[in-house]
Amino acid sequence: MDKVIITAALTGAEVTKAHNPAVPCTVREMVREAKAASEAGAAILHIHVREDDGTPTQAKSRYAEVLEAIAGACPDVILQVSTGGATGMTLDERIEVLDLQPEMASLDCGTVNFGGDEIFVNTETMIIRMAERMREQSVFPELEIFDKGMIDTVIRLHKKDILRAPLHFNLVVGVTGGIGATPRDLLFLTESLPPGSTFTVSGIGRHQLTANTQSILLGGHVRVGFEDNIYLEKGVPAAGNADFVRRIARICESLQKKVATPAEAREILGMRRSQ
Repeated sequence: MDKVIITAALTGAEVTKAHNPAVPCTVREMVREAKAASEAGAAILHIHVREDDGTPTQAKSRYAEVLEAIAGACPDVILQVSTGGATGMTLDERIEVLDLQPEMASLDCGTVNFGGDEIFVNTETMIIRMAERMREQSVFPELEIFDKGMIDTVIRLHKKDILRAPLHFNLVVGVTGGIGATPRDLLFLTESLPPGSTFTVSGIGRHQLTANTQSILLGGHVRVGFEDNIYLEKGVPAAGNADFVRRIARICESLQKKVATPAEAREILGMRRSQ
């Protein structure tokens, strides 16, 4: 039976309690959501942090506080920090968290126009700097992909030995400015990946469930959670991240797939800390 890794993206940098009161901001709320998602089957927790009032931050001190608290409640789970932060943050702000040597971190592989004047900037120079810092700190990168050209960038940097195997991708579909979330779009992305790589799929908003299911059928993994979607169905807000985890776990079971434990996820991804 194939195993599926479930990642729970607990909060993100854009959604607020005005969108859904269950969106976590405080350390206590983050621990609550992390523990519930882990117990429901999430092997990886994707971590953004906020101040208590909901303001997004990349401050190393806030990350240290949140990561320590979550690790105490969920000692086996893989903690994946965000180096995306929020639009408008400098690269120095975004990568400060890597000094904490988290087990895993996101690495955005291209610039995206999120709509209006909101531009998420990731130049090739920035990508290289993030990759080099992750290697220095023995952090396993998840390569964030919003369009097919970003896969080409990864392949080019891999040939230059800037990004090294094993390569694990997160294919983000359905976001404004990025590739769509149709079966054709997702198949195009997965067939463009280099041989031997692994992939997770993040569907944004109403695309979350269908994109997750497509990923499972294609032999991939899934990301769910409040960062990407706040509704279980149209007009029905989720009570917590665990709602999304439990739902996709049931779909895995119905498709005769096993939900991977954190230890199994590390094996599937080939995660090894540098000595």
